[in-house]
Amino acid sequence: MSSHAAPEHGAFTGEIAKPNTAWIWKTFWVLVIITAVEFAIAFSMTSPGLRTVRNSIFIVMTILKAFFIVGEFMHLKHEVKSLIWTILVPTALLVWLVVALVTEGSYVGEVLSHMFSR
Repeated sequence: MSSHAAPEHGAFTGEIAKPNTAWIWKTFWVLVIITAVEFAIAFSMTSPGLRTVRNSIFIVMTILKAFFIVGEFMHLKHEVKSLIWTILVPTALLVWLVVALVTEGSYVGEVLSHMFSR
């Protein structure tokens, strides 16, 4: 019989490494701050005239939060630039498509409502 001893990989001290949770807390606080700013905007910009500005600010801040979450938790910010562009360009084109479809759809809806209201 042969001896199947485990190979030595250095001295094992028996201690477990302390978890590195600093980046999780940093991410938490950044997201809390962005969300608090969103709430402040929601309660301070209540007039109907500022509705479009408020919604635009919400959309931009939501996209910022999404990019931050994808960069941190999906580790995209540590990838090569070509992979990042491979993900961002189709996403930007998809957002552009949705905006174009909503714009054109509302135009067609207006035309049809005026055509049938006579």
